[in-house]
Parts: sequence; C-alpha cells; structure tokens
Amino acid sequence: MAETIRFGGRFVMEDSSPDSVVTPEDFTDEQRMMGDAAQQFLEAEITPRDAELEALNYDLTVELMRKAGELGLLGADVPEAYGGLGLDKVSTTLLAETLARASSFALSVGAHTGIGTLPIVFFGTPAQKQAYLPALATGERIAAYCLTEPASGSDALGARTTARLSPDGKHYVLNGSKLYITNAGFADLFIVYAKVDGEYFTAFIIERGMPGFSIGPEEHKMGIKGSSTRPLFFEDVAVPVANVLGEVGKGHQIAFNILNIGRFKLGAACLGSSKETIELASSYANSRKQFGRAISAYPLIGAKLADMNIRTYVLESMVYRTAGWIDAMLRTTESADGTAGDGASVAKAIGEYAIECSIIKVFASEALDFVADEGVQIHGGYGYIRDYKVERIYRDSRINRIFEGTNEINRMLIPGTLMKKALKGELPLLRKVRSLQAELVQPMPLPPLDKPLSKEAFRLEQAKRVFLTVGGLAVQKLGTRLEQEQEVLCSLADLMIQIFAMESALLRSQKIVNTSSGAASEKTENVIAMTTVFVQEAMERVESLAKLALASLEQGDHLQMQLSILKKLMRAPLSNTVALKRTIAANVIRGEHYVV
Repeated sequence: MAETIRFGGRFVMEDSSPDSVVTPEDFTDEQRMMGDAAQQFLEAEITPRDAELEALNYDLTVELMRKAGELGLLGADVPEAYGGLGLDKVSTTLLAETLARASSFALSVGAHTGIGTLPIVFFGTPAQKQAYLPALATGERIAAYCLTEPASGSDALGARTTARLSPDGKHYVLNGSKLYITNAGFADLFIVYAKVDGEYFTAFIIERGMPGFSIGPEEHKMGIKGSSTRPLFFEDVAVPVANVLGEVGKGHQIAFNILNIGRFKLGAACLGSSKETIELASSYANSRKQFGRAISAYPLIGAKLADMNIRTYVLESMVYRTAGWIDAMLRTTESADGTAGDGASVAKAIGEYAIECSIIKVFASEALDFVADEGVQIHGGYGYIRDYKVERIYRDSRINRIFEGTNEINRMLIPGTLMKKALKGELPLLRKVRSLQAELVQPMPLPPLDKPLSKEAFRLEQAKRVFLTVGGLAVQKLGTRLEQEQEVLCSLADLMIQIFAMESALLRSQKIVNTSSGAASEKTENVIAMTTVFVQEAMERVESLAKLALASLEQGDHLQMQLSILKKLMRAPLSNTVALKRTIAANVIRGEHYVV
C-alpha cells in the first residue's frame, strides 16, 4: 500500500494497479469474524425488537447499545489502551455496513462510535481519553456530535454559539444553541463547537447535567424515526478549561476531518442498506406472480435488479478501496509502539482523502436513493405500505443526501479541494493539463481491446483526459472566478465522481480476474459484466457533463473545436448492455441477494 501514500485526488491524473487496492475479497478471517459478530447481534437482539426501537424507545436503545458495547461493537475505533479494540478502518467499515440493517438503531450507534467518539480518539489529550473513552467503548456513556445551528448548517464556521473565559480562568462560559442533534435524547457526552470571544472556532466536551445546559423536544421526522433528534440550548454553561478539545481556535481541524470520516462511514451504511434492499426486492420479485408467472421473469424487473446490483458493486469497491487508503495514511502517524500521532498529524492524514470521502458520500447517498426507489417500484403498491421494510428504507434513505454536508456542498468541495492541492504544489495537475494539450493534436488510434476489461481500462483513461481537458479550460477561462461558477464546478465534481467510481470497480474486477489465474468462473464473468455495463453508462454521463461544461465556457467556432476534441476522446465500440444485464439479473434472482 506504500504507493498510495499522499495519493488523495491523484486518481484523476494517475493510474493505480489492481494490487494496490483493498477489496472485500481481501478480508482477513478476523475482519470477517467482526462482521459475523455484528450480524449475530442483529439477529439475536435487534430484529426481534425492531418495532419497539422504531417507536423511539430511549431505554431500549440505550440497553441494546450497552449490549453492543459488551460485544466490542462500540469500541472498534477506540485504542486498546483505553478499553477498545483498536481495529483497522476496513474492519470498522465492515461493522458499519453490517449494522446498517438495524435502521434507526444503526444511526444511533454510528453517531456514537463515529462522529461522537472519534473526536476524542483522534484529538483528545491523554487525560481526556482516559476519562471518557473506556465508558464510550462499553456504552456506559453515549456520545453526540453538535455542529449544526439554526442559522448555520453547511456554513459550519458561521456558528453563533459563543464561549468566553471566566475571570478566574477556570471555565469557558457557553451561550447559544444547536439543532438536529442525533442521540440528544439519551446522550451523556456532547462534542460542541463554539466561538471563543465570538471569533475562535473551538471544540468542547460537554456533559449532560451541566447547569444551564438543556435539551429541547424531539423533532418529528420523515424517516429515521427510531433515532433521537433534538435541539440543545446553552445558557451560561460553565465548561472546565480541561474540556477544551484540541486547541482554542483550531476547532475547524476537528470538525472538518471528523466530517470526512462521517461522510466515509455514511457510505458504508448506504452500502449495507443497498444490499438489504436487493435481498428484499429480489425475494419479493420471485414470490409475486402476475399474469401467471413470477414478476422476476419479466426483463424490465430483471433490469432493475441488475442496475441495483451494479451500483452496489461499484459503491462497495469505492468504500473499501478508500478504507484501505485511510488505514495506510493513519499508520504513517503512529509511533514505533503503535500509539496514534497527535491531533495535527491525524488531521493531516484524514484530510488527505477529503476528496474521496466527499465523493463516496455523494455517490453512496444517491446510489441508495436509486436502489431504494427501484425496490419500492418492484414491490408495487405493497412498497408503499409500512408493513414492508422497503417503505422504511425509502424514507430513511432521503436524509443521507443532507447529512454530513449536503450533496451540493460536497460537490463544491470535490473540485475545490483538488484545485487547492494543485495550487499548493501537492498535485501535478496543471502540468498534466499542459502535457495533455500537446497530445490532443496528435492522432489517437484505438488500441487493441481484445482482452477482458481492456476496453474499460481504455475508457477510464478517456474519462481522465476529458476531465483534464474540461478542467484545464475552466481554469484558463475563469481563473479565480471558477469558484463562483457553481454549475461548472458541479460538472467537474460529477466527472470526478464518475472517474473514481469507474476506476474503483475496474481495479477490483481486474484483481478478481487476475487472482482467478485466468480460469473463467461465474464470479469473474459477473464482475466483468457489471464493470462493462457501469463503465459504458458512466461514459455516457461523462460525455453529457463535458458538453454541458464546454457550452458554458465557449461559444461559436471555439465551442465546435472543443466538441470535436471531445468526440475524439470518446471513441470506443459499444457493448450489448441489455444482454449483460440479463445475465447479472439472473444471478441476483437465483440467489435472492446481492451478488458479486
């Protein structure tokens, strides 16, 4: 994995080898055991009490979270020195994916173990870690993360909650409010952001019961009804100076990097829900009969199941590829004895993959929305009835495009962060653009495309060239005004998303094919088919996005010249995706579950 170090954002201009990516096929026995433990906990404790949890039973949620803590499911990210398991990110990603089937309970657990606990894991002092992490790992204490305010959501630094040092220098006095706080109804510990002296954005650890700290009523939500979501109010809350998390004025380092992890883990949760939806939809399609036969026998239903399975495969490839990268990067911060680095080095390590975390968040939330919508459609009228879980998945999925920064904000961050890295000299982006401009005037004959996935590899390279062409033109034409042209930025973001998705699926499929020693199997044929379909359809989106951006940047003869270059970059033979989807669908229908 050494070649991935400092790799964040480089996928748009450099190639990776299949051996460099982590995939589910690489899971160790220990990692699979953690997934199995989570699955057994679900079946034994959560499923039998699902209705009670969805009715927002605080006591039951806390009781079951503590049982999860006894099994180690809450302490996976907590270092062993503080009572946790200290697992790698691939393991904790598998836990998040598996627990996603627990619906709202999974959200309560995720908010606690992720954005609630990780700020202390990564940025706490030794004393803070010793004071809080052991109880967080067991579930004795439950955590919540408090960033959003009535007047600031995506604009986190616009927070109005203030903190002022007391005259004796022993406390910070907080005043203000927070909104939409998950776990607020039963959390014991709150990671709260406030501006010291109204200026210095800072994180604090606040405990339930501190005088002046109160919690408002439950919000009545569209979905995730079994999770607690309430506002918080601070009226002259005296917080000991020892409860400052990180440094005064450096709260943004904690907030934004914990959001990166939150975005990534949201992707894992969406993956788990997508797999569950495929199970529900394929099973229903096999049992539901219309016009004398199961609806799964009809090609249009099969096509839906195939599309659902393909997007889930791509998402799974993206998620675990990035988990491997984050693991490798965090290891660079550790000391010789395995102790995690200081907050600044951890923040830099996590921030290296901010682009990929935002990409996963956007792709995952929109993929699950697609999968859930098709799941409801396959169920027909029954999919609209609460007795069927697919109805709940459909409602619950909608919040994911808002959580952890809206998809619109994340789309702005993706190319914006790339450009900042390039201007700092961290990425040779502009040099690559200039090199490509010289290549574009040369003939570009099609290479041999007769080996498995060779056409898809070629098309991925085409997509990267399209991005560099459009992105280079945007920088040349707009300069610093580019950040104001949100439509162009959105097109660039979507191009990057498609490239990362295609490459992740392609590398995984190549790895599967390579490790099969050339022997054809149902799995190799299936992953080749899924990658072929996704890449071809993604390239159609790439062409459309490029045309949209070019038309906003050029006009007249200059536009026609750019479109002719685009046409040159898009040349490739087409595959029969109808036939490929029928094969993929047959595998899903036969197994009644997500199929690789």
